[in-house]
Amino acid sequence: MWILNPRDGCGNIAVRGFNRGLLSCFVPISLGFDCFLCFLKCKQKMCDPQKVITGFFSQVSTEGESGCLVEVILSHPTLSLIFLLIAVAAIRRYIRDSYKVDGFRDKHVFITGCDSGFGNLLAKQLDGKGFQVIAACLTEKGAADLTAATSPRLKTLLLNVTDSESIRKAVEFVSTEVRGRGLWGLVNNAGRSIPIGPTDWMEMEDFTKVLDVNLIGLIDVTLQFIPLLKKARGRVVNVASILGRLNLVGGGYCPSKWGVEAFSDSLRKDMSHFGVKVSIIEPGFFKTAVTSVDLINADMRRLWTRLPQHVKNAYGNTYLKDYTKVQDFSMRMLCSADLSKVTRCMEHALTARFPRTRYGAGWDAKLFWIPLSYLPSFVADFVVKTLLPCPEEAKNNRKAS
Repeated sequence: MWILNPRDGCGNIAVRGFNRGLLSCFVPISLGFDCFLCFLKCKQKMCDPQKVITGFFSQVSTEGESGCLVEVILSHPTLSLIFLLIAVAAIRRYIRDSYKVDGFRDKHVFITGCDSGFGNLLAKQLDGKGFQVIAACLTEKGAADLTAATSPRLKTLLLNVTDSESIRKAVEFVSTEVRGRGLWGLVNNAGRSIPIGPTDWMEMEDFTKVLDVNLIGLIDVTLQFIPLLKKARGRVVNVASILGRLNLVGGGYCPSKWGVEAFSDSLRKDMSHFGVKVSIIEPGFFKTAVTSVDLINADMRRLWTRLPQHVKNAYGNTYLKDYTKVQDFSMRMLCSADLSKVTRCMEHALTARFPRTRYGAGWDAKLFWIPLSYLPSFVADFVVKTLLPCPEEAKNNRKAS
């Protein structure tokens, strides 16, 4: 690791060896900044870049580390201070995240949507940690498969989150299991994605199908379990999405996830008075039933067949084929098969003494989608327009204008 410090004149560069300490976290950026300054000096003085590069490598100093810190701070103290603060914040966050609650075997966690995907893996994961897991499945097959793959400690039940009576029965079952201790964790994971597609392909029923599961069902489950959560001063973990920050597709999925974000924020503030902590999981794209390309494309073909002819004419005969082709390519490229990236976030929210408010899960979420959500709307609009095909009528209007 080296720290480069430009001096008077091009090529008059001193380098100090620096191999350890907190400053190592920002040395590469310091080096790049110094190289950029040196480049500007070379440009102003019309120096030969070859000589500068040769001078850099020929003047590598072999002095020790003494005085290195002072030299860096004197070079550009503001930059050094910024990266020192970042390093301290990162270390503090790491230490804070490492504190865990104890007594896993006495804590009950209720998880919805355990037939497959995140919920299924989380139930197995927490069961292995010793938690008293109560896994809610939509189908008998899903419940039977999960029971066969876990310890006798894990309990399953059938739950339809769109049915308040089904939720009430689940609350009664859980109340019997916790025996007055209260519910430590509620993980609202159940969800669906289809129908998705252009907004003018949708009918009201298409929105309510998704909203009833992803948002209204989540709210209903949470409200009915709140008394048990208060008793244990427990945790609520709501699964949203990066599509709760960015609206990339039409249909009910994005509005439902934006709603989950808003509801969770309100719930967190209200429940903080009672010691209940609320966390939001924001996964990127993962290979689950929700992102199944075959299911999404089949449903889009269903939507296309029922469209009025004037809408089909506006989009063009090749639009559906082009859309599904782009969607298939994007999903296969973006979707990660490692679901543990998400379930590790869920587990941390349930086991950490200081759980985070939000967890971005997946490198695509952390490095692309979440940063994109903070940029002006026209940037996200440009990304979507670049990815998706353009309707035939819009192409003709552009040509005409």
